[in-house]
Amino acid sequence: MTEGIHVVRNDAREQYEIIVDGTVAGYSEFVPDSNGRLIFPHTEIDPAFGGRGLGSTLVAAAMADVAARGETVVPVCPFVVKYLKKNEVPGLDIRWRPRDVEVAEQAPDIDLHPGDEGVGRA
Repeated sequence: MTEGIHVVRNDAREQYEIIVDGTVAGYSEFVPDSNGRLIFPHTEIDPAFGGRGLGSTLVAAAMADVAARGETVVPVCPFVVKYLKKNEVPGLDIRWRPRDVEVAEQAPDIDLHPGDEGVGRA
């Protein structure tokens, strides 16, 4: 990660946050299910920080941290699903839900700013 950009896990808010020069520029929410798996339903990057690849940076760091903790991820957010379909995360235990994969595959790739893959844009 570049200087001034880091990702932190905020358990109180149940989200991973990407911090740019001291400002929360985006987040990826997680919700623990009854089996202790982390469901990732939504990821958002503030449009003011768009075009910098922060969505991919955020999800990459979040998934690496989940893997390091030995937790299981259930990707629901289309951005997280697409990221995991394109990128290997060593040691990550993934529980795919077929419907979420299908929805992600049908979602448009809004790539106006390369690297963000449309995260946080309407």
